[in-house]
Amino acid sequence: MFKKFLLLFLVIGSLASCKTEYEKIRASNDPVVILKAAHDNYNKGEWYTAQTLYELAIPFYRGKKEAEDLFYNFAYTHYNLNEYILSAHYFKTFSTSFYNSPRREECDFMSAFSNYKMSPSYKLDQTHSQKAIDAFQRFVNTYPNSDRVEKCNQYIDEIRAKMELKAFDQGLLYYNMKQYNSAIYSFESMLKDFPSSKKGEEVRYLMIKAGYDYALNSVYEKKSERFESVINDLAKFNKKYPTSKYKKELASIKKDSQSKYNKYKS
Repeated sequence: MFKKFLLLFLVIGSLASCKTEYEKIRASNDPVVILKAAHDNYNKGEWYTAQTLYELAIPFYRGKKEAEDLFYNFAYTHYNLNEYILSAHYFKTFSTSFYNSPRREECDFMSAFSNYKMSPSYKLDQTHSQKAIDAFQRFVNTYPNSDRVEKCNQYIDEIRAKMELKAFDQGLLYYNMKQYNSAIYSFESMLKDFPSSKKGEEVRYLMIKAGYDYALNSVYEKKSERFESVINDLAKFNKKYPTSKYKKELASIKKDSQSKYNKYKS
C-alpha cells in the first residue's frame, strides 16, 4: 500500500513539475526559449503543447529565417491533431508565404490532402470533397512532373466516384418519392457531370421509367407530348444500348406509350 502511495506521489509531483516548467516557458516571454521548447515538444510528438508554444513564438519570428521551420511545423501540428480545416489553411499559407521553399510542393499537396481527409460519406454534403478535387487539380497543374501527381489523380478518381454515387442516389430518391420530373432533372445533371459513368445505362433506363410515370400522371392536355418524349427517349436508348438487359421491359413501355400517344394525340 505504501508503495502505491509513493508511486502516486511521485507521478503527481512529476506532473506538477512538468506543468511548472511549461508555465515558466510560457511566462518567460523569451522567444528563443519558447521556440526551442516548441521544437522539442514537436519532435516528441507533443502536438498540442508544441502548437501552443508556436503560437506564442510566431509574433517574434515573422520575416526571420526561423519562420520557415516554425510555420511548417505549426501546420503539421494541426494536421496531426486532426484539425484539417486549419491544417489546409496553414499549409496553403506556408506555400504562398515561402514561395521559394523546397517544401512548397509538399505543403501544397498537404493542403489538398487535408481537404481530402474531411471528405465525408457520400450521403453527406460534399463541399470538402469538391475543395479537395479542386486543390488536387491545381497541384497537378502546378507540378506536372511531381511524383505526387499519380496519387493526386487517384484521390480525384476516388472522390468523384463518391460524388457520382451521391448524385445517383439523389435521382433515385426523387424517383422513389414519385417526384418524377425532379428525378429526370437530377439524373440529367448526373450524366452531365459524369458523362463516362458506369451507371449510364441504368440512369437512362430510370429516366425513361420516370418519364413514363410522369406522363401517366400528367394532366390530360400534357399526356400526348410527354408520351411522345418517352418514345423519343426510348429510340435513343435502343440505339445506344441495343443489347440492354432492360430491353424487354422497355419494349413494353414503348408499346404502351405508343398506344397512349395515339389515343391522346387524336
